[in-house]
Amino acid sequence: MRTTNPLALCLTVAIVGLVQTLSAQQSRGPAPGPVPAQIAAAQKVFISNAGGESLETVIDQTVFNGGPDRPYNEFYAAMKSWGRFDIVSSPADADLVLEISWALTDTGLRLPVLGQLRLVVVDPKTHVTLWNITEYVRGALLLGNRDKNFDQAMNTVVARLKALTLPPSPSADAAQK
Repeated sequence: MRTTNPLALCLTVAIVGLVQTLSAQQSRGPAPGPVPAQIAAAQKVFISNAGGESLETVIDQTVFNGGPDRPYNEFYAAMKSWGRFDIVSSPADADLVLEISWALTDTGLRLPVLGQLRLVVVDPKTHVTLWNITEYVRGALLLGNRDKNFDQAMNTVVARLKALTLPPSPSADAAQK
C-alpha cells in the first residue's frame, strides 16, 4: 500500500487553490466602467425614429410585418408600458433622447438573414452619445419566425436599457474605488 506524503498533499492543495483563485480573478476582467449619470437621473425622454431600411419588402418578399415604423412603434409601446420615463413630444423638454433605428444586412442570399436594431442614448443638451445598444436579429426562412426573432431582439434592447437605468449597486461602487 502506498502512503501519501502529507507535506506534498498540502502543497498540491495550496497550488491548486492558488491557480483556481488566479484564473477566477483573470476571467472576471476589468471592473465595468461607469454609466453616465444622466441615464439613471433621467425622468423625461424623447423617442426619436431614426428610421433605417424598409422592413416591408426586399426583392418582392416581406421581410417583417409591421411596416417601416415597426421598430419605433414597438419601442415606443415598450417604453410607455414600462412607465419608468415620462415620454415628451419635444427633445428640448427631454433629459434624454432615445433614438431607435434599424438596418438590414444583405448576405447575398434571396432574403437578408440578419438585421440589427440600434438604440442610441443621446444627451439633448450637448448632443453627445451617452450609450449605444445594438442587438442583432437572426434571420429565418419563414415570416413568422423572422417576426419572432425581431420581437426577441426588441425585448433584449428594452431589457438592456432597463438594466442600464438601474442605480449602481453598492458593491459595484466599492469595486470601482
